[in-house]
Amino acid sequence: MNTLLPTTIVGSYPQPDWLTDRANLKGRLPPRVRAHEMWRIPAQFLESAQDDATLLAVRDMERAGIDIVTDGEIRRESYSNRLATSFSGIDKEPGSALDRTGHANPVPRVTGPIRRIAPAEVRDVQFLRANTDRMIKITLPGPFTMAQQAQNDFYKDDAALAMDYAAAVNEEAKALKAAGADVIQLDEPYLQARSEKAKGYAITAINRALDGVPGPTALHLCFGYAHIVHQRPTGYSFLPELADCTVEQISIETAQSNLDLSVLKSLPGKSFILGVIDIGSAEIETPEIVAARIRRAFDYVPPERIIPAPDCGMKYISREAAFGKLTALAAGAAIVRRELEGR
Repeated sequence: MNTLLPTTIVGSYPQPDWLTDRANLKGRLPPRVRAHEMWRIPAQFLESAQDDATLLAVRDMERAGIDIVTDGEIRRESYSNRLATSFSGIDKEPGSALDRTGHANPVPRVTGPIRRIAPAEVRDVQFLRANTDRMIKITLPGPFTMAQQAQNDFYKDDAALAMDYAAAVNEEAKALKAAGADVIQLDEPYLQARSEKAKGYAITAINRALDGVPGPTALHLCFGYAHIVHQRPTGYSFLPELADCTVEQISIETAQSNLDLSVLKSLPGKSFILGVIDIGSAEIETPEIVAARIRRAFDYVPPERIIPAPDCGMKYISREAAFGKLTALAAGAAIVRRELEGR
């Protein structure tokens, strides 16, 4: 692996058309409860088909030159629903909650204590570890976001719900490290979407979720999938607060949003998974554009703390565009790496 400017992806990679109904995927809000109707493959063959599609995703990442790969979240209907519905305390009948777009979406209905009762992603890590010699990262929905994506009919408040989600995530994260994951990443998009609530208890819940989990650990914030949320602010409403978070790497968008990077100075000691690939456009960046976006960060953070990546998950764009963008990402990082090594 490149020790300077190692490249990675945020999590998801496009699922093949033969595996998922991509029209269904793109025509709805991201599912918070299970959405089995999205799969084109009969249930008895689904796991085998998902394995094959995962291998395609991993090989694409390797061919593109990515240093830290994921499984592409190929087995998931969304980044969060598979883990969020695996715990005890979730009723068979879904509830409803407003998505970050302001629209109602079916969500897990919590009617009892949230507890981890079985592994959710352990096989995913074992399969990935057995099929690549690169560093591997696995993603988990974070406790604050899962609490926001649920109908709470049991706990006294959402803070108490988030803390039990955190304990369950902690057990899963430790199992994933034991299975061979190099990097554990929590996805917490609702830190940005509901920053005022996040300021009340999100850091406490995230720290509980990562308690005793060996590093490196990462946390992804986002402005929402570009396919769904089109307008990007130039600053995060919840970012300096992460100085009190035990996570080591912070994943942020800078390409589509043209983020004001001076905020990075407020997080000394953190490394940044720096989004330098625009997921809102199918146009493939040139390596030179990627290199320029990487260099922007150096006024505020040393290169040793930068991990170039796409802005967000890639599941809504075409595989051709995703592969081209990852190839440009690796080539752009290589340009800057050569410059730095020649200094």
